[in-house]
Amino acid sequence: MRVCLVHHADAVSPSVDPQRPLSTAGQNHATQLAARVRDLGFTPAAIWHSGKLRSKQTAEAFLRVYPFASFQIVRGLRPEDPPVWIRDELNAETRDILLVGHMPHLPALATELSPESQGAREFPLHGVIALERGDGGVWREFARLA
Repeated sequence: MRVCLVHHADAVSPSVDPQRPLSTAGQNHATQLAARVRDLGFTPAAIWHSGKLRSKQTAEAFLRVYPFASFQIVRGLRPEDPPVWIRDELNAETRDILLVGHMPHLPALATELSPESQGAREFPLHGVIALERGDGGVWREFARLA
């Protein structure tokens, strides 16, 4: 089982729009990042997002690349949510999952899944950390994209 942890693309400032949609640069970056993840040979069965507009719009860029993936809001991906909620969900999953979330949640989740990963210290801004669960349920990082 593999998972891609995606930090949402660049969003406008809350002073511009309190809903914080993606900026034009963020929309372009999300589209490019989705293509780069596809080039890794990763094909998610499901795309999860936090429900916040910037997360949803980033996830939609991936959905255009993976139109057969299920697409849903998942509880536990908001910035303030405890990462153990999603860790436990992922540990029970057998499908490949792509999830789109926020800082500081994603680095904490990467560390929960793979303490050896540099996730907490160096999660790429608007980027991806891809992990694979191996024998014994141990997660290891197999890709990182900025």
